[in-house]
Amino acid sequence: MKNNKILKQIKGKNILVTGGTGSIGSAIVKELLDYSPRVVRVFDVSENQLFFLQEQLKGYDNVRFLVGNIREKERLQRAAENIDIIFHTAALKHVPLCEENPFEAAKTNVIGTQNVIDIAIENNVSQLVHISTDKVVNAINTLGASKLLSERLVIAAHNYIGFKKTSFCCVRFGNVIGTRGSLVHLISEQLHHNERPFITDKKMTRFLLTEKQAASFILKASAMKQDGVIFVPKMPAVKVIDLIQATIDELCERYSLKRVTPKETGIRTGEKMYEELMTDIEFERCRVDDNMYVIPSNLSSSKIIPKQKISLRSDRAEKMSYDMVRKLVAEVIDDNKKMFHQSK
Repeated sequence: MKNNKILKQIKGKNILVTGGTGSIGSAIVKELLDYSPRVVRVFDVSENQLFFLQEQLKGYDNVRFLVGNIREKERLQRAAENIDIIFHTAALKHVPLCEENPFEAAKTNVIGTQNVIDIAIENNVSQLVHISTDKVVNAINTLGASKLLSERLVIAAHNYIGFKKTSFCCVRFGNVIGTRGSLVHLISEQLHHNERPFITDKKMTRFLLTEKQAASFILKASAMKQDGVIFVPKMPAVKVIDLIQATIDELCERYSLKRVTPKETGIRTGEKMYEELMTDIEFERCRVDDNMYVIPSNLSSSKIIPKQKISLRSDRAEKMSYDMVRKLVAEVIDDNKKMFHQSK
């Protein structure tokens, strides 16, 4: 069933999705198409992924596929002409790669985001929705630090828009299960190539949601039309070892693969044992709704709001049971059969 608020926000609008062929970006694109936008421009640096998505969506005549890099402002300028809403998902997102290539992470996640902000203002875009990560909270790695700065740039942008109409918000969430390069996909690759999956530490925990949940929440946040805030969905926590074991069990049962036990390799540079939804200070100032937290800008005059203390850390939050994780993994594989068959 369509959400009427989202329908009102999206129907007939011109929309740009940066990083639009990525797992989250493409999920947003597909979700948008259910709400009758006038046009969706998919902007991405990967020609191959643009081609693959174009093949998937060839039944739609209101989708445009643009090759470009958010580091290149002139190309962004052309892509954003007559655009009403920008969903900004383009980023370098893998912790180890960002640690090894910190300046590249800064150029994409920080400078690239500022380019998107500038272009949104210059083109009088109605709204910019920036996609962030829970790794910004008490960041200890390059990815978290670069995405934290990108959040701050987006939230602060309202202070210099002048007479332009652009509003800005961020959506911050945890790990998305089943995406390309995610744990489930990696384990599938390893099992199909007779490799033994690994876990860096058996005590590691994460917050988790699916691509569909992420895309749906992002559109819901956009439809709320709140300026200068960070939206955080309430997410279940999971023991990473349960996610790994459930994935191994599900894939081995489906594809008659050899059962193995994961090996423990030790935590990698930049990794955290647990993730956090927000800082304690953010929690004191946020509003709590049924399925989300809304964090106001640090620059706003919002006051501390008394509320029941909850766990903001994945290691302290209630965990999904193994059976629940197994069911979720099965749903992800069902929804992405082509990707998992290609792992063979």
